This record gives sequence, structure tokens and C-alpha cells, in this order.
Amino acid sequence: MVSKYCPIFALSINQLKQINMKRPIYEIAAEIRKTWPKVYFGAVPYLDAMRSLTNATDRYYEDSAVSIVSYFLANAGTWRGEDAKRIKIELKSIVGLK
Repeated sequence: MVSKYCPIFALSINQLKQINMKRPIYEIAAEIRKTWPKVYFGAVPYLDAMRSLTNATDRYYEDSAVSIVSYFLANAGTWRGEDAKRIKIELKSIVGLK
């Protein structure tokens, strides 16, 4: 019997691409903190801001969620591995980047 509970972090990159299930950005930020122990200093302020965002239409003070996530991705180049790939794909799909 297959369980109905399937946490998104257990999905492969291809499965994540196929489904259009979007978690809140603050949940993704929490997972990033768990999986990236030494966050690059340039990514820290954007990751902190992402903790206050739910979706791509939100704002953090004068900045849009799209710009915050985009700047985070630009500063997350040193973060590598399967978790990083999967989460970066998820963030890009939320904000409409390729």
C-alpha cells in the first residue's frame, strides 16, 4: 500500500519538475537553512528575507519576492549537491525563471 503522505523533499528533480506543487517560500528557506550549514555571506540577507515570503507576489519592504529569490539564487552558486539542485529548480519555478 502506498502512503498518501509524500514529503516534497523525497521527490526526485524530474518528479519535482513534472508536478506543479509549490511550497511557500518560507518553508523552502527553512529547508535551505537545514541543508546548507555554512550559507555564503552574500546569500544570508536574501535567505533571511525569504523567511517572510509566501509566494512570488509578496513583498519584503520595497523589494518583490521575485527580486529577493533571484538575488538569493545569484549568491547561492557555492551551494551544491542534490538538495541544492532540487531547491534551486523549485525556487526558479516559483518566480518564473528557467
